[in-house]
Amino acid sequence: MKKLIIIAFLAFSFNTVVAQSTIKTSLEEVGTPELAKKREVLKQEIMAKYLAVNQSLVVSDSLQAAKSAGELLKALNQFKFKKLTLPDMNAATTMRGKLAGLAKEIADTHSINKQRKSMMELSEGMWTIIDKLVPEKTVLYKQTCPMAGKVWISDVKEIKNPYFPKNMLTCGEVTASVGAVQP
Repeated sequence: MKKLIIIAFLAFSFNTVVAQSTIKTSLEEVGTPELAKKREVLKQEIMAKYLAVNQSLVVSDSLQAAKSAGELLKALNQFKFKKLTLPDMNAATTMRGKLAGLAKEIADTHSINKQRKSMMELSEGMWTIIDKLVPEKTVLYKQTCPMAGKVWISDVKEIKNPYFPKNMLTCGEVTASVGAVQP
């Protein structure tokens, strides 16, 4: 049993290190301090708007979810990927387009159930390119709802399920993390 726990810990630690080592700083992505600062602000805005949509769904506020999703859509449309191989650039750009479409779906409806369904897909997609979106000195957590088998991203470890808040607000678990702790 002790060996199993040690192996699980090492596997988790390795996955966390790998996720952190693939993240480039904004300066590494664009090369000048001025552009890096602008890029970092945009990354912070994207994640803040995503988290606002998530929180709106936790409290079942479809109007605020729509507003925040509209702001997320604008931020996603401004974001450009930098210093990627051509295949990675194509995949990331395609995913950004899909994410923008899902954010638009959330913004265009006041049906909380439709918003939650789109959010499930949005969260899955965001996590696939999270290494390109996570702001510096920020830790984000991939949380999973076992009932829906879907994920969402949070900036805290505490579980607040956006998909089933009435019946299962605290149902879920942290399954991964990405980013770096502030010094």
